[in-house]
Amino acid sequence: MAEQGAKAATIIKKYANRRLYHTGTSSYVTLEDLAQMVRAGEDFVVTDAKTGEDITRSVLTQIIFEQENKGQFLLPITFLRQLIQFYGDHMQALVPRYLEMSLTRFMSDQDKLREQMTKGFGGTAFNPAALGQQAMAAMDEQVRANMAMFEEAMRAFSFGGFPPSKPGSEPKKDN
Repeated sequence: MAEQGAKAATIIKKYANRRLYHTGTSSYVTLEDLAQMVRAGEDFVVTDAKTGEDITRSVLTQIIFEQENKGQFLLPITFLRQLIQFYGDHMQALVPRYLEMSLTRFMSDQDKLREQMTKGFGGTAFNPAALGQQAMAAMDEQVRANMAMFEEAMRAFSFGGFPPSKPGSEPKKDN
């Protein structure tokens, strides 16, 4: 549901020559410009200029690809392999929502996480070389919380066969 008074998404048109046109500023933009817009929280939709087809997903994926090629690795190889394994799997439909919920929760908790890490590590909290056991433990805890949320969602859907979160936590059967 759109918020009342919320700004409409900017339309970016992609032409056959691969140029991107920002209709709000009447200027051509780059993938890096679009990445900055995402970081600034600006909403936009990318359409094929000829067909009008929404190609936002492929352009956002292209931005991620470009960032990864610059050596700004955010997606571990193991994660990429796991993600690929879900294509065509019966769980494929659940993965996008799970990832979205996990990242939304991570983003909402990031200020708290930053504060805790800064308290624990001072000014070196976000220096990759300084991330030690405590920082990894904090992130592990976040992952565990996300998995617990996912498991609860799976139980709510009653697909059956989804393992309990802790060994021995199965409901007791009456004989």
